[in-house]
Amino acid sequence: MAEGAAVLGAVHDRLRRGRRVAVAAVVRTDGSAPRAVGACLALVAGPDGTPGEVLGSVSGGCVESAVHELAGEVLADGRARRAVYGTARDDPFAPGLTCGGTIEVHVALADGDVLGEVLTAVADRRPVAVATALTPGPARQVVLDAVRHSGSLGSARLDAAVLDAARGRLRAGTSGLVRLGADGGQRADDLEVLVEVFAPAPRWIVVGAVDVAAALTRLAAFLGFHVTLCDARPAFATAARFPDAHEVVVDWPHRYLERTTVDASTVLTVLTHDPKFDVPLLQVALRGRAGLVGAMGSRRTHADRLERLREVGVTEDDLARLRSPVGLDLGARTPEETAVSIAAEVVAARGGGTGRPLRETRGRIHHEQFAAVVAGVCA
Repeated sequence: MAEGAAVLGAVHDRLRRGRRVAVAAVVRTDGSAPRAVGACLALVAGPDGTPGEVLGSVSGGCVESAVHELAGEVLADGRARRAVYGTARDDPFAPGLTCGGTIEVHVALADGDVLGEVLTAVADRRPVAVATALTPGPARQVVLDAVRHSGSLGSARLDAAVLDAARGRLRAGTSGLVRLGADGGQRADDLEVLVEVFAPAPRWIVVGAVDVAAALTRLAAFLGFHVTLCDARPAFATAARFPDAHEVVVDWPHRYLERTTVDASTVLTVLTHDPKFDVPLLQVALRGRAGLVGAMGSRRTHADRLERLREVGVTEDDLARLRSPVGLDLGARTPEETAVSIAAEVVAARGGGTGRPLRETRGRIHHEQFAAVVAGVCA
């Protein structure tokens, strides 16, 4: 989501400067596609109106040139277009995906009002969706959240059907196509509507103002999380020491966790390995809603921590949620390497990965995303 928010913010910025922007979004995938539905590439018109700056990606490089050309055509005449890219076996010069999959892309001019609504919702940490009718001509869009909507696709009946289907997508947290009759009826072959779901960046709470935390907050922010560093010691928990954290909180970690908002997409990493911090914090965390709770420390520290948690009444089911010692076995030594090890376990857990070398695995490389992770339009 971080990349998506960054691309959206950049597109909105260009629109406010008077530039025209064509946005290519992945609307359908099949097989081993490199990017998910909703991934996007934006092409910004230069001062003279010709294609200029490129933002984002739809394929990681395989068909970017072809999509760039298509977006240039949309900038030239304003008409939306669609194209399918697959494996180009017959024509070695045709654009195609080397991974063997197929993607379908829809390209249209960006709407500054729509982007403004989406960015406002994301800044307010409010999930929001955009429903776009994929028909020739100017894009028709509806922006909605759980309780309100703006815009129209053409009729009250169609809007009602789209809103109902889009709110289902919003609850599930996944972007995708919805097929409806042109008037909102039961026929599913008249109109396709792309529902792109945006959600606030997932949270990563790092507890302990230690050397590993400096590297881990940097990595967590890079991975697109909203990062909070928490420590009870004001001399150590400072913005100057942790410039990559979005917020630095000076408080006892368990008290902070009791008053802040966490959900199934939240990552909590405990780096203090000090019982007076760890035990009350983990007692709260393991009974809470955080999707991934990890704690750093040696195996001896881990065993001692488990006994202390049992003594204060933490159940075995709750203890089974604790990832400790946190991190994958990478042979890490330095604080930076240790941070990579921890971040790697988080990425594997969110993406359904095994943590094994890819050469030792079989089947698709790109896993389905973990259900709690919400994919945005430019995920």
